[in-house]
Amino acid sequence: MTRKTALILGARSDIALAVAREFAAAGWDLQLAAREAGRLADDRADLELRHGIAVSLHDFDALAIEGHTAFVAGLPVLPDLVVCAVGFMGDQTASEGDPAAAVLVMRSNFEGPASILAVLGNAFEARGSGTLVGISSVAGERGRAVNYIYGSAKAGFTAFLSGLRNRLAKKGVHVVTVLPGFVATHMTEGMDLPARLTARPEEVATAIRSAVERRRDVIHVRRIWRFVMLVIRAIPERVFKTMRI
Repeated sequence: MTRKTALILGARSDIALAVAREFAAAGWDLQLAAREAGRLADDRADLELRHGIAVSLHDFDALAIEGHTAFVAGLPVLPDLVVCAVGFMGDQTASEGDPAAAVLVMRSNFEGPASILAVLGNAFEARGSGTLVGISSVAGERGRAVNYIYGSAKAGFTAFLSGLRNRLAKKGVHVVTVLPGFVATHMTEGMDLPARLTARPEEVATAIRSAVERRRDVIHVRRIWRFVMLVIRAIPERVFKTMRI
């Protein structure tokens, strides 16, 4: 039986590598795409040896949108699954004072990921099958003073995924939106994160695989975030604007 193939975009991140290990353990072949993809050579060797699968490496820059169509066309095989783990948190204070820093955060979390998934969505639609997974964030569910640059970009990405899912639902293509909440990664290292609200990359990976297999549409990696954000969204604006949460 032919193995399925998963393309992982932003493959050098902690979450992406956890996703790679999760699907490799289930017998999927992998295409790992990232900037300086050659730095994943040791990971490729480990995955191939440990799980007996095929792993290919692909240089990919989410911000180089003019090259996205050629990137997809150049893949050795159109994958069955795509997981987009591209993202960049940046620094809110820096973004407030430097438009270029803010634009980098917004492009990294919305424009780049949306562009590549649009191209892949078209390819999947033409084939009539496939699953697209976008990792967004609960930060996009309401703008907050502490991270509204990042949050606004994630809000846009969440809306994009919703629209793409709506468009492709009858075309044989499934779109999954993942809302992880806090995740203990190198990107959040040094931050004082509450343990009950903080997932490990492996937990995110397991949740993604489950969502793909069960054809879920939108998932919160830890269910508690569903209730936390329900409360935050319910706060009246006249009260919310006086808070810093």
